[in-house]
Amino acid sequence: MKRIGIFVVVNILVVLTISLLVRIIGLEPYLTANGLNYQALLTFCAIFGFAGAFISLQMSRWTAKMAMGVELIDAQNPGSEAERRILEMVRNLCRSQGIDTLPEIGIYHSPEVNAFATGPSRNRALLAVSTGLLQHMDWKAIEGVVGHEVAHIANGDMVTMTLLQGVVNTFVMFFARIAVFAIENAMRKDSDRRGGGLGYFAHYMLVSLLESVLMLLAAPIIYYFSRMREYRADAGSARAAGRETMIHALESLKRASGVIDDRAPALSTLKINGRGHGIIAMLYASHPSLDKRIEALRGLP
Repeated sequence: MKRIGIFVVVNILVVLTISLLVRIIGLEPYLTANGLNYQALLTFCAIFGFAGAFISLQMSRWTAKMAMGVELIDAQNPGSEAERRILEMVRNLCRSQGIDTLPEIGIYHSPEVNAFATGPSRNRALLAVSTGLLQHMDWKAIEGVVGHEVAHIANGDMVTMTLLQGVVNTFVMFFARIAVFAIENAMRKDSDRRGGGLGYFAHYMLVSLLESVLMLLAAPIIYYFSRMREYRADAGSARAAGRETMIHALESLKRASGVIDDRAPALSTLKINGRGHGIIAMLYASHPSLDKRIEALRGLP
């Protein structure tokens, strides 16, 4: 359960912040003298739900760099041979996948053999690899891993997942407010009075609690689509770098899967080497197992 993606975590915080601000300034146009206006409520939740998702997306590069201490490679003057090779590799893979703007490329210090990509668009992306990846993988495997991350950028996966998150946010906010309104109505009837209710603080806390619970319950939907995007990114890397190169990369990741960097566990959903066992872990897994991914690659025409 702790391996909730950084995007989802930031999104929840943004949605809760929006709920607090809405409550403070009294911006609740869906409340009428006759009760809830459901159409107005749905419109309100859609506006702020998608706003929360896109704010999280815009923050994703900055958040990832701060969380993992990513050191960006100077595209004009790489500082080492490894940086030069990574830069050239990314440039070639971007060209082969139709990306015109080179993403920010960085390295973060970690023994974990991993990499990730994030960012608000294919022209404003960040791709980072760990020092563990550079130390423990050969360059053929590194090319497969980097090709996978470039494929995520080329496929626009960050925007796709943001749109899905916006839909989830909309209905989470919608049903949380309906539930709180129903609870307040029940309390008024029990106390045989028209005013009152939960009170300012209790109302906000209950809305926030329900939003958090509903967000966690809805998260498996997001992670299911995330797993499907992983298969697609693997296929994209196979087309750009070669199927055997991508299979070799995944097999290398299997051999190196014992080292885990838990400095920022929420970032695990962004990384190529996802982990998880058991029903609950799989529901909240952003990546399919490495064995399933290798099997899917072998089945490509």
